[in-house]
Amino acid sequence: MAPPKLAKHRRPRWRDWHRQVEWPTLVMLGLCYGGWVWGMTGLTEISLLLAMVCVTLSTALHSSLSHEALHGHPTSSPVFNALLVFPALSVTVPYLRFKDTHMAHHRDSILTDPYDDPESNYWDPAVWGQLAPWQQRVLQANNTLAGRLLIGPALGSIAFVLQDMRAIATGDRRVLLGWLLHIPALALVLWWMSSVALMPVWAWSICVYAALAILKIRTFLEHRAHDIASGRTVIIEDKGILSWLFLNNNLHVVHHMHATMPWYRLPQMYYANKDRYLSRNKGYLYSSYGDIFRRYLLRPKDPVPHPLWPFR
Repeated sequence: MAPPKLAKHRRPRWRDWHRQVEWPTLVMLGLCYGGWVWGMTGLTEISLLLAMVCVTLSTALHSSLSHEALHGHPTSSPVFNALLVFPALSVTVPYLRFKDTHMAHHRDSILTDPYDDPESNYWDPAVWGQLAPWQQRVLQANNTLAGRLLIGPALGSIAFVLQDMRAIATGDRRVLLGWLLHIPALALVLWWMSSVALMPVWAWSICVYAALAILKIRTFLEHRAHDIASGRTVIIEDKGILSWLFLNNNLHVVHHMHATMPWYRLPQMYYANKDRYLSRNKGYLYSSYGDIFRRYLLRPKDPVPHPLWPFR
């Protein structure tokens, strides 16, 4: 009897690959880079102000797309996803460091922990009590939305870089790798600025800072101190330009519960199961970013020292 024939390995067809790619994300990437390039070149010759708006929005959108990439979008290849967002448009945050710290943040049990949650804005009350009065005033100002917009990007960037430099000094090779990979990503942007771009460096610098400020709107109250971990993550029912720039990450508890779900599916998931998500996050809800601006532009939403941590 003849031996059975072995099944031939079939190469993936174009049709199969096509179905695996998240095309809305690729389209958004095209719009992001197209807007950034146009703003840095042709639009600058028409109106520098409009060009700065375009570059600012494109830079903020790029950060949101980087967030999608580290969560496994728009393809199944982590390397290809990282290459799609390779240029360091936001300058200060290496992609690998963003990925490592953000994935650590996705452990819901540690959300808002001053030490274990890399994205927490709360301080250990014991450390807070040892700060000089001027330092406390600065941090209190930073806990208003206006402060977060004006000084938040500088404070956040300085703290992030200093913490990473200390980690590198103590021999953390993973942090070092993140910054080494950041060098060519930043060099590409600087080459563009020096060789192709028509926008003045001072104007571009303002755009980068403004983009980081816009991103601070998203993170301002994404999480709150709450005894129950599931009650710490917000829902903001916004459908305007900020929701678009943040790629629906304002529906934040939906993202935390379904971190591998692409951005364009989050609204449908939320509105089909709204009661479930609001029960999950204990009603931590805002109607829009406009509502947040009205409430917290000039007054803090939270204290700087973690309200659920005892003084030691």
